Amino acid sequence: MSKPRIELDKELRSILQKCGFDKTHVYFQPPSNTQIKYPCIIYKLAIEEDVVANNNLYLANRKYDVTVIDKNPDSYIPAELRSHFQKCSMSRVYTADNLNHTAFVLYY
Repeated sequence: MSKPRIELDKELRSILQKCGFDKTHVYFQPPSNTQIKYPCIIYKLAIEEDVVANNNLYLANRKYDVTVIDKNPDSYIPAELRSHFQKCSMSRVYTADNLNHTAFVLYY
């Protein structure tokens, strides 16, 4: 079974803190009126993936979309995030509003 989301939140916060940044800049599905501070990690639940065998639920993984946003184009937060999680892959990199976005797919 998948781990609780709150554990993922704690791990994401520890990654920011390990990189020397404010660990409170982790946001789960932030509403549009949220004042976001950078660098940050934003994540949202994408889907739950179930693996069924012999008519029983064998494995349930939650899939999250995770985005690291930083003003620094050479940010090391994405590399730290990717090395921290086994089931994490980079899906795209882009710039918007002069901020660098690195998006990941994470199964947790």
